[in-house]
Amino acid sequence: MLIINQIFPLLSQPRKVVITTHQKPDGDAMGSSLGLYNFLIQFGHTVTVISPTNWASFLNWMPGIKNVLDYERQTEEADKAIAAAEWIFCLDFNTLSRTKRMEEKLCNATGQRILIDHHQEPQVDKFTYGESDTTKSSTCEMVYDFIIGSGEDDKINEPVAECLYAGVMTDTGSFRFPLTSAKVHRMVSHLKEKGLNHGPVHEALYDNFLENRFRFLGNVLLNRMELFYEYNTALIAIPQADLIKYNIKTGDTEGLVNYPLSIQGIKLAAIIIDRGEERKSSFRSKGGFDVNTFARKYFNGGGHFNAAGGQNKESLDEVTAMFIKAMKENKDQLSNYQF
Repeated sequence: MLIINQIFPLLSQPRKVVITTHQKPDGDAMGSSLGLYNFLIQFGHTVTVISPTNWASFLNWMPGIKNVLDYERQTEEADKAIAAAEWIFCLDFNTLSRTKRMEEKLCNATGQRILIDHHQEPQVDKFTYGESDTTKSSTCEMVYDFIIGSGEDDKINEPVAECLYAGVMTDTGSFRFPLTSAKVHRMVSHLKEKGLNHGPVHEALYDNFLENRFRFLGNVLLNRMELFYEYNTALIAIPQADLIKYNIKTGDTEGLVNYPLSIQGIKLAAIIIDRGEERKSSFRSKGGFDVNTFARKYFNGGGHFNAAGGQNKESLDEVTAMFIKAMKENKDQLSNYQF
């Protein structure tokens, strides 16, 4: 994988470009994709953003999102764009399997795949150019670095700034997570200088839910959360029936795994959701417990040191039992909690 800086001299030559990200894109995934989109179109590139699946409605305010293709619903149009692409930017994921049904098309594409990502253990042999940096707070921070490194920061307009701010804010937990460096704050300051109005972005992301989500949240915290104080661990297991009862849509469970981490002494928080075709897990930790290794070892997943996820085909009860067993196997790390 060649260093991504090598494409900087090529940016001025209009090309057919595809930008894609992981399935069920979050704020960082969609923010980095549309931030890059709004940057590249200023060069005259023909740019198509493709999401492997649908996305949360609270992202629908983002500039350019009306042009994003949902691969599951617009497969034929998306496949044509992938086949014609000279460059394929892969953002916020580093293994092609994270794109679900798009994986085969991306593998067989003739265009050069370009990686921009901050997760561990990248599939480097699949990318012509790339930047993989686990010390970065978000992929949006990396896209910002890409723009600055290209010497084209005059193209950071309001749409670019809004998208990049949305992603860095959400992936840093509103700037509270450990990877929120001084450079991140300088980035936000620069975006403000470029015309960013941060208030409406925050409102669109966090003050834009329906009543049913809050009733669902109350049910989850009252009836689905189990605490294992001996292991400094909290577990939330959500059956599919709850999702149906409260009419839960994509994005409505975003951030739910973080709630138990607010409980004094809790070091590991996990949420397992029965999505019907599979069980999706999210893990968050405080301090020195590595949930990336935990997710890779037990749940076919991975991610970051303090934030990771996984997926299983077993039933919800079986995956819950697997988690409890895994938790007990890590008792030595979890029981000796130190801030």
